[in-house]
Amino acid sequence: MWCEEAAAEEAWCSSVLGFDMFLLENSVSHFAPLILEGSALTNGGLNLHSPVKRKLEAEKDYVFDKRLRYSVRQNESNCRFRDIVVRKEEGFTHILLSSQTSDNNALTPEIMKEVRRALCNAATDDSKLLLLSAVGSVFCSGLDYSYLIGRLSSDRRKESTRIAEAIRDFVKAFIQFKKPIVVAINGPALGLGASILPLCDIVWASEKAWFQTPYATIRLTPAGCSSYTFPQILGVALANEMLFCGRKLTAQEACSRGLVSQVFWPTTFSQEVMLRVLEESKCLVRSFLKSVLEDVNEKECLMLKQLWGSSKGLDSLFSYLQDKIYEV
Repeated sequence: MWCEEAAAEEAWCSSVLGFDMFLLENSVSHFAPLILEGSALTNGGLNLHSPVKRKLEAEKDYVFDKRLRYSVRQNESNCRFRDIVVRKEEGFTHILLSSQTSDNNALTPEIMKEVRRALCNAATDDSKLLLLSAVGSVFCSGLDYSYLIGRLSSDRRKESTRIAEAIRDFVKAFIQFKKPIVVAINGPALGLGASILPLCDIVWASEKAWFQTPYATIRLTPAGCSSYTFPQILGVALANEMLFCGRKLTAQEACSRGLVSQVFWPTTFSQEVMLRVLEESKCLVRSFLKSVLEDVNEKECLMLKQLWGSSKGLDSLFSYLQDKIYEV
């Protein structure tokens, strides 16, 4: 269903971009003579046939053309995505979290929908794999709890269902994605930003990255299939510490326990990632059965919906955010 929505939005974007390109192609040829005439009237002493004059006017046309093309690129980017950036590289598709509407690349239903659309598009293009990374010093701070409280305060029953289903569909998109997913963690990954990592094939991390799933601190149940994948990867003891005690893992600890594939020095992290992702061409096989993950995902999101639909769940979120404010 969400792939059909993505196709409809892509068609609308294409029509808008087609109109922009029509303006681009016709505006320069139409206005260039006017620019020349205006210059001749203003500078009556100059010869229009002067080589210098022609060069100056050609440069004006070039700048005008360049600005229009920049405008088209901006329209294309804005039309397709607002809170992520998608780049088509040679052999792979690169999705960058770059939220304009939340702090520290926190996730809202709207941002998760954009990621789903990008995954849907990447699933059908000619790329061999997907690279997921982030802009800024934080990879992803998980759900945007300020957004969550604001929505749940207005219509608890309706919004708890909508947000829980957005998480379910977001996680499901990773589970069902058939191409290898490589994740580059440039900084802290919290909550859902950490929970989705076992659903990916390779996780590279900067030395500055750290991982935390403070669900119990907020009195929330785990998400992103972490109630199943974390014990499988980290072992039951460490998984319980992370999911129920808010244990923070450094990049090296996460690597030693299998959550992260490799750790890189921060100053060369971006270069290492781009070099190595080009070398990854073979199709990797995830160790988890999709049917099991989909079942776990459904159950986790059902529990979240029930929790957010209660006054107790909302009070816990208020208390958590208040404590964070006092920490600052």
